[in-house]
Amino acid sequence: MSTPCNEQELRQWRKALRAELIERRMALSPETLDAHRHAMDDWLERGFPNLHRGTVAMCWPYKNEYDPRYLARKLRDRGAKTALPVVVAPRTPLLFREWHPGVKLVPGVYDIPYPVESEEVIPDYVLLPMNGFDAGGYRLGYGGGFFDRTLASLKKRPVVIGVTYELAKIDTIYPQPYDIPMTYVVTERGIYRRDGDKLVYLGAPEAPTDASTLSSPVCYEGEAPQRRD
Repeated sequence: MSTPCNEQELRQWRKALRAELIERRMALSPETLDAHRHAMDDWLERGFPNLHRGTVAMCWPYKNEYDPRYLARKLRDRGAKTALPVVVAPRTPLLFREWHPGVKLVPGVYDIPYPVESEEVIPDYVLLPMNGFDAGGYRLGYGGGFFDRTLASLKKRPVVIGVTYELAKIDTIYPQPYDIPMTYVVTERGIYRRDGDKLVYLGAPEAPTDASTLSSPVCYEGEAPQRRD
């Protein structure tokens, strides 16, 4: 693809790249998706041991994205609240509502379900799916700008963890002033962290060697928000 020179060319370039990356993801077998999901669940649990202490927002899986619902169940069992985003209107920030099995869901944009009638919450962590991510930690989404507006609007920025597969890694998305980079990225390979203006690969957290080490697991996050009651 040629380098985009203006805003219109950038939109078309991103649209073509998005389609290509989604096609790659859709070609993954169920067995590969399951293996990737298990690995990513492990890296998230080991690398971010305070997830269960707060409110964790995630997205309902779409087109072979990482499925966070298995991890969500574990986190809720340990005391976390889990939430899903809600589209209020075009070109406006999202809001988040608590979600767990039993909460009423209705179909929304792209027929992705979202919760209704449950409590509105402010997340401490966001597990954010990505069609692509670049060397600076910038995310290629679906082009609506919902998450960029949402993150920019929050008084307290949550820990944002991009979740996707290694096949989504690209050199650059040609970030614009409105693009907000991820704090971390987790793939089936392991964990990346944004240091300065670059994404640095930290590796895959090792499993604890015995039960006594569970109280002090590997921690890549820079803060430990407390659970809101």
